[in-house]
Amino acid sequence: MAKRKSKTAKHEPSSATRQRRRAEIIDAAAHIFARRGFHGASTQDIADVLGVRQASLYYYFPSKEVALEMVCARGVEGFVEAAISVTETPGTAAQKTAGLIQSHLNPLRDRRDYVNVFLNERRHLPTESRRRIGRHSRAVEKIFQDVLRAGVEDGEFRADLDTRLAALAILGMVNAVAAWYDKERGAPVERIAQEFAALVLDGIRKKSSRR
Repeated sequence: MAKRKSKTAKHEPSSATRQRRRAEIIDAAAHIFARRGFHGASTQDIADVLGVRQASLYYYFPSKEVALEMVCARGVEGFVEAAISVTETPGTAAQKTAGLIQSHLNPLRDRRDYVNVFLNERRHLPTESRRRIGRHSRAVEKIFQDVLRAGVEDGEFRADLDTRLAALAILGMVNAVAAWYDKERGAPVERIAQEFAALVLDGIRKKSSRR
């Protein structure tokens, strides 16, 4: 006679179900953190969005701080890889700068909450977590700076361009879009990227290279 399965085994969720539920919970956390801020949000708020008991959340993350780190990690996911891909594509420094701006804006299409939380709330992470997440930002900054430096060396950009300050200025401008992206109707990512690239390149090209 076959052994009867225990009730625990029978009702234990599958791996796919757990992964799906985890994604739903982190989506809810991103939504709440983006609108209320880390200190203004609670795990009960996250549970309310999902319509579940607060205690059930702790199966997926042990604290609000861990939930914040998970959201921030998702917020920076893919930025470095996308930027590297742009630099590996043939083209001028100007074309790569425009491509970097486009790639940096692309995540706003489907994970704006995550990006906003990373930009505005990561300062509330524990020190080690903040450093770990911050490495992604520094890597992207370096990629922007390297492209700008190459443009200077090739005579494409102004010889007096401070590439570090320029990289930080471009990223600051692009990152600010996350705060108003969904409020500006008729302004898709592609159009914003084109306008920003035109402004940036007009300011950093050598006069003889401007068009």
